[in-house]
Amino acid sequence: MQFFIPPDFQLPVAWFADAALPGVIKQYQNIDAIIIDKSDRQMLRSLRKERLLFFTNHPSQAEPMIAYHVANVMGARFNYMATRRAFDFLFGAVGKLFQSVGAYSVTPGIADRDSMRMTRSIVANSGGKLVLFPEGEPMCGENDSLMPFQPGIIKLSFGALQDARKKDASADIIILPGFIKYKFEATEAEIREDLHKSIREIEIALGVDPGQRNLLRQFLMVGRLLLEQAEKEYAIEVKPDSDFDYRIGRVRHRMLDNIARRMELKNYNKESDAINKLRHLTSILELIEINYPMKDLPKLSAADMKWCQRECVKAYDMIVIKREYLVSRPTPERFYEWLARFESYVLGKTPRMLGGHPPQLPRNAYLSFATPFKLGQYYDDYSRDKSKTVEKVLGKLRQDMEKLLEDSHQLTYTLVDPGDVGGV
Repeated sequence: MQFFIPPDFQLPVAWFADAALPGVIKQYQNIDAIIIDKSDRQMLRSLRKERLLFFTNHPSQAEPMIAYHVANVMGARFNYMATRRAFDFLFGAVGKLFQSVGAYSVTPGIADRDSMRMTRSIVANSGGKLVLFPEGEPMCGENDSLMPFQPGIIKLSFGALQDARKKDASADIIILPGFIKYKFEATEAEIREDLHKSIREIEIALGVDPGQRNLLRQFLMVGRLLLEQAEKEYAIEVKPDSDFDYRIGRVRHRMLDNIARRMELKNYNKESDAINKLRHLTSILELIEINYPMKDLPKLSAADMKWCQRECVKAYDMIVIKREYLVSRPTPERFYEWLARFESYVLGKTPRMLGGHPPQLPRNAYLSFATPFKLGQYYDDYSRDKSKTVEKVLGKLRQDMEKLLEDSHQLTYTLVDPGDVGGV
């Protein structure tokens, strides 16, 4: 098996993808339009000939397609990284399409040197452009949250700049931070009707009656019931006065630790945070799935593999259900994010972040951008202190993207007064 898959750009395929993109993103993500301000369009076109790294958030599977649209607006072609197993979908047909539009593979959980060399080569080339999602995998599933950024992407960026300056001492790389905000475009009445209908399906499956609770209290009641069921299922003793977030944290760690125990992992860190535990486990499962030749990989039966994958999805659902996230801003978008968790956990539906069905109601995607900056302004600092400079650049990138996130709040509205939880 070929483990590294390089890009193999084919202009006719790219033209086809250009024409098909609106229909594809509507069918698979129910996104009607991608909105970019006129001034931002002009800014993008001004960067057409530059070496560029485009960083954006990655809460779902829609972002690579939206980044492809950004390239079209710019009048350029981007390269993309995609997880290795995605190249095997539909017996490799998906991989051929990915390659043809400039994507190449990265295998999580290992030092993928072929992928790292390709990344440096692309960005070092004059006019090279690459899309990067600093949160990495798994996708967080929350449009209004940013997961911890991975520092390796900044180290690779400086490596590419070093390569470029070997040929041209004045070479530089533009860093373009962006943020994608999704907004439901149905009327408030349509949204309320759909949410009430959908949460009622969950309540019926759980055998509960919402009584006179408002929408927020209904969702919190379901969340509490699922937490209580999970505590029983995983034999977790409930400590007095423990709040929701603490209790759900114990559940997700128990789930993740159980998976590691079933896989008999030797280098699993039980003291790590849940996100890094999940990243570790899912990367191991992917290495097993693609039959990667590593002697220490666990030997799992098909049944064990299926169990581990399902438990990872359940743990993922528990990681992204945060009470304060919904209570503080009960917007349509946050309700639907919680609903996706409930439908995955209770009804066994594939989460949208993992390729499941898109929302029933249409959305628009709004793009915003921070002021582009040059990586070269940090080059001398990097030469003196690599770790400190990587941390500094990563901090600026995160600060820029968090500001874009905060500014995007004004695009939507709340369906219930924040904090109206009553006696859930």
